[in-house]
Amino acid sequence: MGTRRLVLFSLSVALLGIAAAGCLHSSDGNGGAQPAAQGGTNGETAAGGGGGGGNLLAQVQERGTLNCGVNDAVPGFGVSTEGGEFEGFDIDYCRVVAAAVLGDPNAVEFMPLTAEQRFTALQSGEIDVLIRNTTWTSSRDGSEGARFLHTTYYDGQGMMVKADSDFQELADLGGATVCVLSGTTTELNLETVFQAQGIQYTPLPFEENEPLQQAFIQGRCDAWTSDISQLAGVRSSWPANQGGPEGLRILEEIMSKEPLGPAVRDGDDQWADAVNWAIYATILAEELEITSGNIEENLNSDNPDVLRLLGQPVEGEAFDPGLGLETDFAVNVIREVGNYGEIYARNIGEDSALGLDRGLNALWTDGGLQYAPPYR
Repeated sequence: MGTRRLVLFSLSVALLGIAAAGCLHSSDGNGGAQPAAQGGTNGETAAGGGGGGGNLLAQVQERGTLNCGVNDAVPGFGVSTEGGEFEGFDIDYCRVVAAAVLGDPNAVEFMPLTAEQRFTALQSGEIDVLIRNTTWTSSRDGSEGARFLHTTYYDGQGMMVKADSDFQELADLGGATVCVLSGTTTELNLETVFQAQGIQYTPLPFEENEPLQQAFIQGRCDAWTSDISQLAGVRSSWPANQGGPEGLRILEEIMSKEPLGPAVRDGDDQWADAVNWAIYATILAEELEITSGNIEENLNSDNPDVLRLLGQPVEGEAFDPGLGLETDFAVNVIREVGNYGEIYARNIGEDSALGLDRGLNALWTDGGLQYAPPYR
């Protein structure tokens, strides 16, 4: 996205926030402003995104482009390269949805959002889906006009310090200054955990990662708290003149549960189902050992479960679950983007700079939590 478009988009979000000031409460501390009655979920919007009228799938297909709210500053999950390209785990899931709904993984308009902008953009219809390291919580589910879908990454909040510091555990941080992103669950978790443990600290909040990182480098804060995956991403690309990745250390203690995944506006079940099953297709493909490399041979599989998922005839007829998608939508997803394991490995797993173990994000058959409903 060009600089001019970013400026215009930020301005439009700001104006929408001002216009809605009369009907919005103040921030709930978990990100974004709370609508008084789930504003932005009914009727069409000026952005043409539609609201809760149950027709967003048709609108996106007619438009031919998916508007996906993302992060552009978290290595491994969502970053914008020097060439203006977007890449990362969440970025790939935007492409998964575009491949399923539009048949083209590149038919995506990536819209970078700060933590405080994201729910306003979702409510207003500026974006069709939010895929931006966003934690599923009860208040967001109930007050932000958002419907959270399948958790694509099970995470937890952690604390990062400089490797040569004396901090070994949270209890050592008494009197420390901690850098944190504002408008996030991270802020509330930090306060809750430290209060419970009787640890006195000073929070230093920032709206974006770049100034936060500079503050950390300058020594204005002693520690940096965020989701462990984000801290690992930052650590993987830490500047060489600051010691590189070895110059940082992530403490072992996990401060919270952080289920991260896509969110759509409340009130449009068909759109939610379409996005959800696009995601499920990647998990089912890994379970069935279908990859981007063997997709063609699997089109002639002897396994009925494989044929159903790929929209191929079983006993003379292709299975259609009534999702409003092409019966072979999963073929586009797997061929163009890959299964869950492939997406994980190249962005944040064994084939990436982060090298994160699957852990909770392994398939249920391997002791993890990634489990998709049957496709039948």
